[in-house]
Amino acid sequence: MSKKIVLNRRSILRAGAGIVAAPAFLRRAYAADTFKVGLVSPLTGPLAGFGEAQDWVIAGLKDAMAKLPVPIEIIAKDSQSNPNRAAEVATELIEKDGVKLLLGKDTPDTTNPVADQAELNGVPCITNNCPWQPYFFGRNGNPATGFKWTYHYFWGLEDVIANFVGIWDQSGAAKKVGGLFPNDADGNAWGDKEHGLPGPLKAAGYDLVDPGRYQPLNNDFSSQIAAFKAAGVEIVTGVMIPPDFATFWAQAAQQGFKPKVVTIGKALLFPASVQALGDRGDGLTSEIWWSPNHPFKSSLTGQSAKELADAYTAASGKPWTQPLGFAHSIFEVAFDVIKRTKDLNDPESILAAITETDLQTITGPISWKAGPNVPVKNVCKTPLVGGQWTKGDKGYDLTITTNVQQASIPVAGKVRLLN
Repeated sequence: MSKKIVLNRRSILRAGAGIVAAPAFLRRAYAADTFKVGLVSPLTGPLAGFGEAQDWVIAGLKDAMAKLPVPIEIIAKDSQSNPNRAAEVATELIEKDGVKLLLGKDTPDTTNPVADQAELNGVPCITNNCPWQPYFFGRNGNPATGFKWTYHYFWGLEDVIANFVGIWDQSGAAKKVGGLFPNDADGNAWGDKEHGLPGPLKAAGYDLVDPGRYQPLNNDFSSQIAAFKAAGVEIVTGVMIPPDFATFWAQAAQQGFKPKVVTIGKALLFPASVQALGDRGDGLTSEIWWSPNHPFKSSLTGQSAKELADAYTAASGKPWTQPLGFAHSIFEVAFDVIKRTKDLNDPESILAAITETDLQTITGPISWKAGPNVPVKNVCKTPLVGGQWTKGDKGYDLTITTNVQQASIPVAGKVRLLN
């Protein structure tokens, strides 16, 4: 599945300069008839919620594309929530479609195989929507050397841990935590003793009960539930796809397991996933990577986070969704790179522009130059807060309750225990 947006040279010149001389950046010699940008993301399968807003975002890029120094063709392909498929379509984009800049987003199931193909083929690549440890260490990255062609921006496990602990401290629940970690790139990273949750939770005074890895799309969580009940677990955490959490949560009710706090990464990001849980979605907690209350603006449109969220809701009739901001900002970064590249026909020149990025986006500042937000080469961190789902008359709302690392993002409520 692929989708293309093309602007020809005439339309760009007309939009960028009217009947007067073209701006300086348009007078630059064209590297080719079009500059092809490839995008890989999950539009179908269990991770499809991550790609829900993508088509709407791309459709709204026409004006921004018209201001670029060359005509742009965006070729978007569906990873189908499958790492093998992600690698396959990334290879197609490179070898068949001839893209000169590759983008990938939404969990390591897509970002990692896309970045691996870009690194292998010497194609500049930008990814987001995956904690940096599963991205970097999941690709066997070496902090001493990093990668050459592939750059990523998102928060890290240290950030999600800080926010989860902030939620739990506020709740007053006993410090006995049950962990649910699948046997995939995310689960293995989150549960990793060196880079994941175990060490920091212990240091914060929490006892983690980890029954071991389960296979994704599991249909029986009885052993995990039994282990949690036996250990007196009052808090459940982990990183799960929505179908797995729905199965676990239904079986927990059936088997009389009633934790006081449930804070799950990935599965509880989307209004539709929480709505599908019925009344049992009320009070669940999660990380929040982007919301209408984030104090950032788009470098492409000037829209605030709230204005972008409101525009999406008005056009789609759906609630705002966290990946919306990152689906937009990946094009902010990509278009900024294209504007600043000296020779768009030279991969090394494109790469140089990526490394020099210093951009304020709707998801926060993006720069891979050395600093506190660059934990390893090729990675730039973005802000993270935590929050809780509350059921209201019009469905579920996600309220920011914890901003332990980002005081500039305001809280709107306090954590309450599950009924």
